[in-house]
Amino acid sequence: MTRHLLRDDDLSPAEQAEILALAARYKAAPYEHHPLAGPVTVATIYDRPTLRTQLSFAAGVAELGGHEFAIDAGLAAAGTRESIADVARVVGRQAGILVWRTPEQADLEEMAEHAGIPVVNALSDDFHPCQLLADLQTIAEHKGTLAGLTVTFLGDAGCNMGHSWVLAGATAGVHLRLSGPAGHGVDPEILARGREIAGTTGGSVELVDDPVAAVQGADVVITDTWVSMGREEERAERLATFGPWSLTPELLAHAADAIVLHCLPAYRGLEIAAEVIDGPQSVVWDEAENRRHAQKALLAWLWERRSA
Repeated sequence: MTRHLLRDDDLSPAEQAEILALAARYKAAPYEHHPLAGPVTVATIYDRPTLRTQLSFAAGVAELGGHEFAIDAGLAAAGTRESIADVARVVGRQAGILVWRTPEQADLEEMAEHAGIPVVNALSDDFHPCQLLADLQTIAEHKGTLAGLTVTFLGDAGCNMGHSWVLAGATAGVHLRLSGPAGHGVDPEILARGREIAGTTGGSVELVDDPVAAVQGADVVITDTWVSMGREEERAERLATFGPWSLTPELLAHAADAIVLHCLPAYRGLEIAAEVIDGPQSVVWDEAENRRHAQKALLAWLWERRSA
């Protein structure tokens, strides 16, 4: 059965750990392993703006010995010009792996159903699993471990990053605290799934209303833009509501020696202060680099299991 990464719980705890270990290996020796030599074509489609995702996949595929082919999303128009199923069948005959950034999670699932090759979610409205692999790699580098750490996510817990942290954090065995304004919480089904996973890994998922209480004693503090792609019409309401969850030096002080993550793009003075993202506790640039290493590990892992 072909393996995909469409959402974070597509990986078991052991599989997640295996990919992270491989990511560390690739970071230490970026040019020594070429599992996509041939070269294997990795098709990429980006229906939404991208910098880190496109750059890291292109560089990573090259380092693995493969060939990245960027399909013009506007020309392909999957789901409008042609059905997603038909696009999947065509791409599956030409490429070894497909990477797709698109709003609808259901579209990714349909693509995976018909492609016959591994499909990777490069960001949807519901999940951002590639980013989470990079985040976990970054935390492990700086903290030496994952299981048992206290990780706080501030802001829109109902965004794709919040959802992915619930699933991937639980899989890694961290104690996750989510804190944000009322009406912007985690999808109840995803929360239940995260808690189910956490029950098997020793982790936990907690909702904390007060941002000060949420960061108290945390090992890792994470934030993200308050206005995710596709929600621009909510900008004014969000800017008026999210203020208390802005990651300022004063709020971060309650977390002692925590490291700070942000998946970028960041808006200094809104969800995060310039003094924080550009300060000594920020590991944001390591996090951005690790997209390449984590995604290389994921692609290699999926390729080796394509016919398992």
